Amino acid sequence: MASTQTATVLTDPMESVFTKELIKQWRAQDMHGTWEGKSDAQLLAPYVIDKEARKLLPLMGDPDPETLWRLEIFYNAVGLAIERATGVMVSPMMKMHHEGFGKMILTAGRLVVVNKQLRDVHRFSFVSMEKLAEEGEKLVAAGVAMIEKYPEVAKYS
Repeated sequence: MASTQTATVLTDPMESVFTKELIKQWRAQDMHGTWEGKSDAQLLAPYVIDKEARKLLPLMGDPDPETLWRLEIFYNAVGLAIERATGVMVSPMMKMHHEGFGKMILTAGRLVVVNKQLRDVHRFSFVSMEKLAEEGEKLVAAGVAMIEKYPEVAKYS
């Protein structure tokens, strides 16, 4: 399963399972139809910052609410893609310091399926759409593998 997804990511990042889930999450946020005219690539464009633009960002800084929102949607998409693959409900939990460092975990039952330390959140981005899809797919695959390894903990009520 993971090798097929990786091959998909390399050929067209917009067709990866994770990217499709991320797009669904963004479309679900548009309650007033503001983004109806935007393409999927335009919706995901804020996640992509090339190396030159990234150099212009300060090394230290407080993340703005929009960046935090993008981060939450990214990890919500990871969790929902894991749910779709396993049938086990996944819940996100983020603890963030105002200076842009913290922790994001995704849990299934009593199992932590993704555990990510976050630093420099004000710079949360990827150099390309391919890297965005690749990172999302990597996190989904790790979460699915964890649930497959410990199904009784993931399904514990």
